[in-house]
Amino acid sequence: MREHRQDTRSRIQDVALDLFTEQGYEATSLREIAERLGVTKAALYYHFKSKDEIVTSFMEDRAATLERLVAWGQAEPRTDEMRREFVRRYAAELTEGRHYRVMRFLERNQTALRDHPKSERVREVMYSVFELLSEADDPLPLRIKSSLALFAMHATWFIAPEQDYSDEEREGAALQVALELVDAVAADRQPTG
Repeated sequence: MREHRQDTRSRIQDVALDLFTEQGYEATSLREIAERLGVTKAALYYHFKSKDEIVTSFMEDRAATLERLVAWGQAEPRTDEMRREFVRRYAAELTEGRHYRVMRFLERNQTALRDHPKSERVREVMYSVFELLSEADDPLPLRIKSSLALFAMHATWFIAPEQDYSDEEREGAALQVALELVDAVAADRQPTG
């Protein structure tokens, strides 16, 4: 029974995400989500009482995924190979599930969601993610370069939207650039001379 509830919850999230992205968060009603799903509003209410609860579920799912990844990274020795593996794992997490679709939704609905209370949790976890890619004594340029490794994996979905790149091409190119940045930071940390 729990699996069925999880499946329904996931279907609701997917449909809501599509509608929020197509029409905008403010312009989409719970009734429209229920209609597209082919369920009653009461059935929808069983899982989510409001649009805000649906958005909160996106944020909570993302934060939980990042927290698991951070926990893995914090348990590993801080090495260049750990950072490369962290980036690979981060990339894998991005390509699974609905993360890129959630990013598009958030980007298209920034005004409506700017002060969402769960966005702060995601931001805080992202600071932990950035810390794993840097050393405490890294100068600011290296910290920026490290963070750009992660941004590269997000940027691939916003660069050249009119181009018909496959998801695999975008994911592969983004991971390649991210790993090159991690390697460049590692090289910059090496003493010269």
